[in-house]
Amino acid sequence: MRTIEGKPSAGDGHYAIVVSRFNELVTRKLLEGALETLHKHGVKEDRLTVVWVPGAFELPLVADRLAKSKKYAAVCCLGAVIQGDTSHHEYINHQMARGIMQAGLDSGIPVTFGVLTCSSMDQAFDRAGGKVGNKGADAALAALEMASVLKQLEST
Repeated sequence: MRTIEGKPSAGDGHYAIVVSRFNELVTRKLLEGALETLHKHGVKEDRLTVVWVPGAFELPLVADRLAKSKKYAAVCCLGAVIQGDTSHHEYINHQMARGIMQAGLDSGIPVTFGVLTCSSMDQAFDRAGGKVGNKGADAALAALEMASVLKQLEST
């Protein structure tokens, strides 16, 4: 039996991170976690591109453009949508998640989901380097592993 499993190694790939400026107190911490993880696994500064967008709703368009450029081994999306007094967050979350998934499917490039969808700012901080870890770091690790899996699948 042959087993294909992603390895968290940069190889010679370039990586992009798209990060939402809305809720920047949280998203900057997600970005720091993602960058630390990518550096730890061998991604050099000259192989990284960070693109800031206004909000989470804008993540899919830029992720799609980056992925379809075929310049990147993977694209990591980071954002934070915090529930407010209305149901606005539900509309943003559903469309943003669908768009991020579609960007990966349409391009064939891993587009990872590091977007927090929390009930409160406290929950978001817990997931952006607090007591629940850093979901930006998790998304970066997923990007590395998925790039590795797809590279292995090319040679099968």
